[in-house]
Formats: sequence, structure tokens, C-alpha cells
Amino acid sequence: MDDAVTTPEPAERQKIDTSVPHSARIWNYWLGGKDNYPVDEAAGDAYTDVFPGIVTIARSSRAFLRRTITYLVSEAGVRQFLDIGTGLPTAQNTHEVAQRLAPEARIVYVDNDPMVLTHARALLTSTEEGATAYIDADVTDPDRILEAAARTLDLGRPTALILSNILGHVADHDQARSIVTRLMDALPSGSHLSVNDGSRGIDPVFEQAQDAYNNSGAVPYNLRGVDEITAFFDGLELVEPGVVPVTRWRPEPGSGTPEVVAEHGGLARKP
Repeated sequence: MDDAVTTPEPAERQKIDTSVPHSARIWNYWLGGKDNYPVDEAAGDAYTDVFPGIVTIARSSRAFLRRTITYLVSEAGVRQFLDIGTGLPTAQNTHEVAQRLAPEARIVYVDNDPMVLTHARALLTSTEEGATAYIDADVTDPDRILEAAARTLDLGRPTALILSNILGHVADHDQARSIVTRLMDALPSGSHLSVNDGSRGIDPVFEQAQDAYNNSGAVPYNLRGVDEITAFFDGLELVEPGVVPVTRWRPEPGSGTPEVVAEHGGLARKP
């Protein structure tokens, strides 16, 4: 298989618009990263002024990713990962968690944000035994993603599809479901789907802050009801405890009863 990777070209770096806040950079700011601009920090601070809990959601989402990857490697025996909408690299990225447990793991990241592309070299570190690659593609083009991913992953073997805080950028729920279906149809039995997204019906202040953000001119992110998030797993076998607030998906032993956050996620196996 071809382990060649995409590296940023000068023209791609010039596409970065530092005058408009971008969700990936704002998320990076909330996670404590430094890959953002003053406009992103301003937008992030405006959001937290209304809803300070967004920082907890961002960090809880990252912890959910770490726990699901750990389960997939240690308990489900998965060694291949297709992570779509990876965002900017921070700590505990998919390849870091997976290859720490299984050095032979192979990971493909997918994103279409030019700033993420400029950080491809940082993302594309790998153990000698495994592989890590990056695809410049949009979640709404699953066929392109699958074609490119097959150069690094053996899609005839069980693969984990990771969709963390990305489906909210697809406004139409039916379209989002069709994307998930197309991707999972291309993967064999024993593959897994991990989804987590911001949820409506839990915290009205969060919804108010998100609606204001969506109306600010930034790229919108659509919160969904828990039943809509659950629908992404139709036809699959949900891993216990099902679709729950991300803080309550297999929390670390001894961590007490985690708070409920307006971000739901789950993990399921393809029979």
C-alpha cells in the first residue's frame, strides 16, 4: 500500500483567512492549543461569555475520543482507523492513542481546512511498524475519501470510522445519515463507528450560544437531538452503554459520577 502523504503547498497556505473565525481554530483554543488567531480567540471568548461550559464539552469530547480508541484497540482488536474531520493536532490524537497501544496501527486523517493541511507534517508522525496519512477531502465526498484511504488502509479488514464533531457541519440530517451509511457500507464486518456531536434538548444556554455563533458569519455547526445522533448507528450493534453524554461513556474507574454535558456519543460494531 502507498504510504505517501499530502503536504501543504504555498497556494494552499494562502487560503487561510485570518479575518474570519474558524471552528477548528476556536476548538483548538478551547482545548488549550496555540494554533489560532486573535479573531478565533475573540470568537471563542464571546462564546464562553454566554456559555462557559463549552470548554468542558470540548475537553470531554477529546477524552471520549481517547477512551473509544483505547476500547477499539485493547478490547475490539481494531488496528485501522479512518478519522474524518480531525481538526488541528493537540494532545491525545487518534494515532498517538492507537499506536501507543498497538504500534502497528494504521491511521488516515481527513480534513479540508487549509490550516489543518499546513499542520499535516505534525499530524503525520507514525511508529515504524504502523502508518499515518492525511487526506485533503470534505466529509460530503465519501467516495473520494474511501478511494484515497485505500492507499493506506486495507478496507477489507475491520476499520474504525471516527466522526467526532463533524456531522454537525452537515445541515441536512438525511444527508448526514447517507454519508455515514455510504462509509460504513464500504467497511467489512467487525468494523466500528464512533460518533459524537453537540446535542439539543439538554442545555438551553448552550443552544443560545451556538445559535449566536451560527449567525455570526462563521461556518455553522448544527446541534442535533439525541434521537438524531442515535440514528447514525442504525443497523449496527451499539457497544454498552449506548449513546450517552460523552462524559458518561465508560468513564475512568474512580472518577465518580460525571456531569451530564450537551454532547452525546456512542460506539457501534458492524455485524
